[in-house]
Amino acid sequence: MSDMPASAVVWIAMLCAGVSCLISLVVLRRVTQLAGLQADGDALARLCIMMERETAARVAENDVQRARMAEMERALSTRLDQRHQEMTETFNRIARMMGRDLSEMRVTQAESLREMAEEGRRQGDELRAAVNERLHQAVEKQMQTSFQRVLEQIGAMQKAMGEVSAMTAQIGDLKRLFANVKTRGGWGESQLRTILDDVLPQGAYETNRRLRDDSREVVEFAVRMPVRATVAPVLAIDSKFPTEAYERLLQAVEDCNPDAERAARRALETTLRIEARKIATKYIVPPVTVEFAVLYLPTDGLYAEVARIPGLLDEIGRAYRVIVMGPGLMPAMLRTIHLGYVTLALEKRTDDIARLLGATRQEMLRMDGVLEKLARNASAMSSSIDEARRRTGAVTRRLRELDVDTRADTPAPDGGTTPPRQTDMMPQWGDDGPREAGHG
Repeated sequence: MSDMPASAVVWIAMLCAGVSCLISLVVLRRVTQLAGLQADGDALARLCIMMERETAARVAENDVQRARMAEMERALSTRLDQRHQEMTETFNRIARMMGRDLSEMRVTQAESLREMAEEGRRQGDELRAAVNERLHQAVEKQMQTSFQRVLEQIGAMQKAMGEVSAMTAQIGDLKRLFANVKTRGGWGESQLRTILDDVLPQGAYETNRRLRDDSREVVEFAVRMPVRATVAPVLAIDSKFPTEAYERLLQAVEDCNPDAERAARRALETTLRIEARKIATKYIVPPVTVEFAVLYLPTDGLYAEVARIPGLLDEIGRAYRVIVMGPGLMPAMLRTIHLGYVTLALEKRTDDIARLLGATRQEMLRMDGVLEKLARNASAMSSSIDEARRRTGAVTRRLRELDVDTRADTPAPDGGTTPPRQTDMMPQWGDDGPREAGHG
């Protein structure tokens, strides 16, 4: 560490010597260029002498600098040793003070931690006691609530079991009811009647109507179509409920038997085709009926299974002109028919209003003639009134002249004549306007 400054000084001195040599060479070259080739030898000799002298001076100066730097290095080393010793003593003193402070802090911290532990233990015991008490109360309340809920659920379950038992009995009764074909048809017919009564206006359909004169077949419902005609055509609606095929299909689906399911669907399709053919043969009789009829299925489940058969509904509608509908679609079609009734009523109402407006126009024309006659009579009456007023004015004038003459001949009480009254001098009105009194 002490050698570093000296070596640096040596390197600096050598660097300075090299720089001096370079400067000398530059000067020598300049001098050589200026002096020419004649004085090359003398100048070179002088230059070498000057360089040697300069180099000796630089070396001597470097030795002096090296000695000075060595002395400074020794002084600096001594001062650094003293500073190191002082700092070591200071560090030792600080370490002793920090050790003492750390010991006191450790004791204080241990006491604080012990107090905090005791306080935390005490608060933990209090919190545990409070939590246990609240938890005990909550558990008791929850148990009471749960027990009450369980009792209510048991009561509801018993009630539901009773309802299920009653429903089971009703389902058995319903199965026995649907086992009879006539009863099953009556149920579908009553359901269809309810839908018709809910949607259509009163008197818009007939029941059990015979459509052919040469046949005793009657259709369950015949809906009158809202058209402008003397005899309106009807729409035949017949209710069918093929329960056997539908139940076989449901049982096959429940048993996961694909073969039985396909057979049940084919049976249902065959039954529906037969019923559609019967409806087309019996109940489509234009012009008594429209060009199509409706086959009504009483349940949406049955209609959904029929709709799942690919192309069945389209083929029945195209081949037999029969529309298959369920409880979900029937009200929509009936509302369309009801809208036709509303439109027909509005058209009739419009015709009545047009006729009423025509009659009102004729009455207004007659009233105009009456008013014209009344205006002519009023004009004649006004002329008569003016003539009567003129006659009345002439009579009044004659009467006033007579009154003036009578008062002029009356003697006064003192023997003279009575002077004329001030009112006699007022202008009087004649046939041609005002004039002075006394000038007849």
